[in-house]
Amino acid sequence: MSDDITPVAATDVLVVGETIIDIVERDGIRTEYVGGSPANVALALGRLGHPVRLVTHIGGDDRGRRARAHLAASNVDVISSVSGRTPTALAHIQADGSAHYTFDIAWDPVTPELEVAAHVHIGSIAAFLSPGAEKVSQLLGSLPGGVTSSFDPNIRPTIIGAQRDVLEQFEALASGTDVVKLSDEDAQWLYPTVPSAQMVDRLFDLGIRLAVVTRGDDGLFLASRDAAVDVPAARVTVADTIGSGDSAMGAIIDGVQRENLENLSTGALRRIGTWAATVAGVTTSRPGADPPWLEELASSS
Repeated sequence: MSDDITPVAATDVLVVGETIIDIVERDGIRTEYVGGSPANVALALGRLGHPVRLVTHIGGDDRGRRARAHLAASNVDVISSVSGRTPTALAHIQADGSAHYTFDIAWDPVTPELEVAAHVHIGSIAAFLSPGAEKVSQLLGSLPGGVTSSFDPNIRPTIIGAQRDVLEQFEALASGTDVVKLSDEDAQWLYPTVPSAQMVDRLFDLGIRLAVVTRGDDGLFLASRDAAVDVPAARVTVADTIGSGDSAMGAIIDGVQRENLENLSTGALRRIGTWAATVAGVTTSRPGADPPWLEELASSS
């Protein structure tokens, strides 16, 4: 393992958001994987060595039992009521490995509690879909001093509402977080007429300290108020892109634990971005949302 990716001291992380069973359809064959953007972030963090609690909704059905076992095996402590069916997303895999989703989801989690969390991550459908979105917003507004936070909207236009309304919700939530990650598709959907540089400035005006834009094969762009860097994507053979952005998000959270968010230099941004690209690359090289364990990354470096 290089000096840039030395293990960070374990940090208690609270992740709030959906768990979804990805039903992947490829060449007429269906395979099921445990997914959902926040659940994938929690999975990545657990495999990178962090104590993680996931506030989510998982039903009492067979899929729910499989999801709980899958998350527990990666050291994720699941906090959920057990009722109804477990949400699903039918993923149609495209020729380039990307996925188009059809969702069946409801979101009304138990009320999350901070307890001993040092970092809180929110994201995706759970940040926008009522009635649970209101609980997410209340949680973010109640963070005590010293607790850092991150937000990945992972926009799903078909189920979260009109662009204008979602943008308002996004900016209200972003204004209460330290780190925001957008895919290039998220950025285009939220800010269709705003050049990327102006978009990042707008995020800083909201109060965030680190902005990250993931761009698929073109790598990542990371910016703080003091510096900005482009980081290339890892060069891998693509199995599919399911969970790759979520793995990057987990690695970003892991990376910022060893850096000073008050002073993110070019070097710090490059270290965080390279680590995120490495973790996401491994996930992209494997079917489904299957982020690497820290031990795998150590043995391969």
